[in-house]
Amino acid sequence: MPRSAPKYDLISIFPEYFSALDLSLIGKARAAGIIEIGIHDLREYAQGLHKSVDDTPYGGGAGMVMSPEPWGKAIDGVSQEAGPHDLVVLTPAGKKFDQALAESFAARDHIIFACGRYEGIDQRVTDFYAAAPQFRVHEVSIGDYVLNGGEVATLVMLEAIIRLIPGVIGNPDSLTEESHTLTADGAEIVEYPSYTKPAQWRGFSVPEILLSGNHAAIKAFRTQEAVKRTKNRE
Repeated sequence: MPRSAPKYDLISIFPEYFSALDLSLIGKARAAGIIEIGIHDLREYAQGLHKSVDDTPYGGGAGMVMSPEPWGKAIDGVSQEAGPHDLVVLTPAGKKFDQALAESFAARDHIIFACGRYEGIDQRVTDFYAAAPQFRVHEVSIGDYVLNGGEVATLVMLEAIIRLIPGVIGNPDSLTEESHTLTADGAEIVEYPSYTKPAQWRGFSVPEILLSGNHAAIKAFRTQEAVKRTKNRE
């Protein structure tokens, strides 16, 4: 039985950030029904004249914390169908996002991205859904730095995840030689450098081996260069 289109629900106080998802391969995949993306304004789930979604932190401290009630209503609202649901909470304190996690998320049917702002989302939101049997909760960071909010991080993650969905990339062979792949023993290796025409450019030449037509030698050269690049990143 073919897999149904995976769905991604994005919750944010700045839903306009996600207009980029109408572009390029992700936009084409949405239009073709290969994936579904729902974009939700958190303030629609807030009460009061000003639709406030934050408050001062207990215990004191600078900044504001996002209130749990709007988040609870929003997450409940986008998870009405039978689970499981994966809830991704974007936070600098989360697990580092990498290619292995992208591949894992690409196999999931429904992912909800909670795009926090200010000093983050009340911790009870994460704790509540982590205890719910139909949810799998992931606190995720895209790097060791702080952003103003989770929207940019969500765009980065979606780019990495959705390109792995069958039918999104026109030539599936492109996925077999990635910039970050795992070897048989589980080690990560980066992609070899690439070259195109002309063979000479501003005094720099394409490596002779790539012009030889010897496919075995070319493969060995590319593997060697990939290993060298990987070591240089350490």
